[in-house]
Amino acid sequence: MKTLYSILIVIVALFLFASLAIANPPFWDNQINNSTRFKVLNDFNNAAVYDKETGLVWEQSPLHPAGEETGVRTWVVAQADCNVKIVGNRRGWRLPTVQELASLLDPSNPNGNPDLPVGHPFSNVQSSTYWSATTNVELTSSAWAVDFSDADNPSGGVGGITKNVSLSVWCVRGGQGVDLQ
Repeated sequence: MKTLYSILIVIVALFLFASLAIANPPFWDNQINNSTRFKVLNDFNNAAVYDKETGLVWEQSPLHPAGEETGVRTWVVAQADCNVKIVGNRRGWRLPTVQELASLLDPSNPNGNPDLPVGHPFSNVQSSTYWSATTNVELTSSAWAVDFSDADNPSGGVGGITKNVSLSVWCVRGGQGVDLQ
């Protein structure tokens, strides 16, 4: 009887863990090329957007702090700003990795200004270069950045820039984490 009870517990546990593992995981190999890719999140006061293709949550509007004329930051300040940011009454924001940030580029929309997917719900995204959290391993004084006005460039708008330059910042939640050096 004890063995039967143990087997039953194992079966129930497997069922629960299996259902959690397949409950809407993001699949980076899925490409969603229509307006259903993004969902504005009501629970974040409409200030965040869920990307169904990657499973990441982005700021709906990567604005600079009130009273500033520019939203650009050096890499170190960008890291710190995202780490303490509150969006939609939620903490837990960070600078995205270069792969995560580049996932928003749409090379088929090079005249999008910025080069984001058609029908995206974002506002105040500039046709400029945004910092990623990814340090350039060949030159640690540089980090990777993504240019949202240059997706049709052979490099895809992705390149390394010295960390003391001021660039735009777009914070994210979830995903694989940051690369600090």
